[in-house]
Amino acid sequence: MVTRLINAISQKPPLAPQNWQAMFQEWAKDAPPGPLKRYYEAGSVASDTTLKNTPLLALDLETTGLNPKEDEIISLGCVSMDHRIIRCNDAGYWMTKPEGTLNAESVTIHEITHTELAEAPPLHRILDEILNILSGKVVVVHCVAIEREFLLEAALNIYGFPLYFPVLDTMHIERLALNKIPWWKRIIARKPSLRLDACRQRYHLPRYKAHHALTDALSSAELLQAQISYHLDPDARISDYWL
Repeated sequence: MVTRLINAISQKPPLAPQNWQAMFQEWAKDAPPGPLKRYYEAGSVASDTTLKNTPLLALDLETTGLNPKEDEIISLGCVSMDHRIIRCNDAGYWMTKPEGTLNAESVTIHEITHTELAEAPPLHRILDEILNILSGKVVVVHCVAIEREFLLEAALNIYGFPLYFPVLDTMHIERLALNKIPWWKRIIARKPSLRLDACRQRYHLPRYKAHHALTDALSSAELLQAQISYHLDPDARISDYWL
C-alpha cells in the first residue's frame, strides 16, 4: 500500500522555477517578518552554479501518513554534503510531537511511539532552526512530493506563508536513468522499484534499516553521490538537475 502511494504521488515531480534566486527575492518581499523572511532574504543558489560547487543538504522526514494536508511531521534528519563528501559530524536529528494521534499503520513503518514523542517539542519550536540549516542550500531528498510538500504545509500553518526550496530528487534521477535502458530490456524485465533501498542496491551500496529520518537522509546522500558518478555531470549547471 505504502509503495503504491509513494509511486503515485511521485510520478510527476513539480517543475522548478526558471530562476530560484529571482523567486526568493519575490517571496522575501511578501513573507512575514521573522525566520521565513530571513530565509528568503538569504537567497538561493544561482542557477549557473556547477553541481560540484553546490552546497547540498540531504533531508528526510518521518510523518504520521502520506497526506501533507492531513498528516504531520514527527521526525526530521539531515546531513550536509557535496558531490564527493558527506559531513556526518554536523548531521542533525529532531523528533517533534504532533497535534493528532499516531495511527497503527504509520507506527509499524517508522516505529516511533507516543511515549517517545511525549517530551518532544512541537514543530513550531524547531522549524526556525531547520530554516537556518536549509538556508543557501539545495536539498537532497528521495521523493520530493513528501519532504517539500510537508514542509510547505508546516510553514503555512506556522508562519501563514509557504516554504519553498530547490531540490535534487534521487527518486526522479533514478527514474530518468532507468528510462535510458533500451526499451526491449524494459519489456522483458520486471518493473524496477524506486524505493530508496532498491535504488541503493543497484549501486551496491550497503543496506541500512529504513524509516529513520537521519539514516534515510544519509542513505539519500550516498545514493546521490553514486548517481552522480554514473549518470550526472559534476561540471553541469545545477539548474540542469534541480526541481
